[in-house]
Amino acid sequence: MVRFKNRYVLCEVVSEDPRCRQCIEDRTLGLAVRDAIARVHGDYGLACCSISFTVKYLNAYTGTVLLRCRKDSYRLLCSALPFVRYLESRAQRYPCFLNTLHVGGTIRTCQKFLIQYNRTQLLRLLQNCTNEEERQCIQKSLLSCSLTEEQSQSGGEEDDDGTE
Repeated sequence: MVRFKNRYVLCEVVSEDPRCRQCIEDRTLGLAVRDAIARVHGDYGLACCSISFTVKYLNAYTGTVLLRCRKDSYRLLCSALPFVRYLESRAQRYPCFLNTLHVGGTIRTCQKFLIQYNRTQLLRLLQNCTNEEERQCIQKSLLSCSLTEEQSQSGGEEDDDGTE
């Protein structure tokens, strides 16, 4: 059995219009990238990249996108990404571009890079604060962020120790 190796391309959707990030979906982004590959590399490039091309992760709030493609054709994908000029959603076009942040062999390496990238961006944001009030406001908003676990709907599954 032959194992096909993949490459994961971590990108950032950059747009001046804030509605662009809220309206993007993985299907529309995938179609826009495939269209750019077809325009730049023709049918050959589209066929090479379409074999295992998928949008693995999309965060509409941060604009972070993780694309997967075959190892042999990731250069074709990366060279076509700057030609994505807009995303179309609900019959509206939003001008934007994709900024390639990292190319990795696994999703885990892309996650590690993204954590480090977000830390440096946060430090850069805090250094650009003009006064202490802005800095305190940013720190307060970061500390107020938390993940909550959803409770299960059935009441009988909550006790794990076996007592009822």
